[in-house]
Amino acid sequence: MTLQAHDVQWRRGGALVVDGVTLTPRPGDMVGLLGPNGSGKSSLLQLMSGVARPTAGVVTLDGAELSTIRRRNTARAVAVVSQHAETDIDISVHDVVRLGRIPHRGAFGGDVGADTAAIDSALAYTGLTDKIDRRWQTLSGGERQRVQIARALAQEPREMLLDEPTNHLDIHHQLELLALVARLPITSVVALHDLNLAAMFCDQLLILKNGRVVAGGTPEEVLTAELIADVYDVRAHVSAEGPDHRLTVRFEPGPVSVSVS
Repeated sequence: MTLQAHDVQWRRGGALVVDGVTLTPRPGDMVGLLGPNGSGKSSLLQLMSGVARPTAGVVTLDGAELSTIRRRNTARAVAVVSQHAETDIDISVHDVVRLGRIPHRGAFGGDVGADTAAIDSALAYTGLTDKIDRRWQTLSGGERQRVQIARALAQEPREMLLDEPTNHLDIHHQLELLALVARLPITSVVALHDLNLAAMFCDQLLILKNGRVVAGGTPEEVLTAELIADVYDVRAHVSAEGPDHRLTVRFEPGPVSVSVS
């Protein structure tokens, strides 16, 4: 089993920000959360990470209600990568990645050999081994996001939640980052804005609007011109192009209408 949300609802400050959402990823899938600003993507990720409790419904990990599981045990299974991380502390890449080992340490410390192996593996997987001594403040935006993923990998999780990790990155680093996440041998749930990136990398999509699910399925099933017009209030032309029939979304100016090929 995996991390799942079952008919979750969340009222925050009197506002209903998540309304009856169910998300049950298949193990190993990369699931994209799509929707306009304020649709509930980040709020759903907060519920699934255990940062917040649902007003109704339940989030489960391996069938157990998340709120009944010790935070340390949850952190060993679920890693979270935020939009961006900032710090004024003079810290190295190695020190940031080492933070991922905290859930594996007990009152008398952890297994030094296991910690070293996990950190080295995370750095190698993200292509950061040669930057181990670089200072955080000297890194580019793309490098910082890779370090955050390396820190998450050092947790040795089975699940990863990423909240708009490509924000503020140029297209090269967006592609690089999502390709990296797609290769991970874990289940991932990623909040995204770019529909074409979602179609390129995600196995499944969940579309949110005003806190509710309006569609779910593969990119080919979900990303239609009609749905894009309804959810985003924009005109779009959706087509399957190239030898791999990859879905492509092209936006058009003007009043909302739909066009499908």
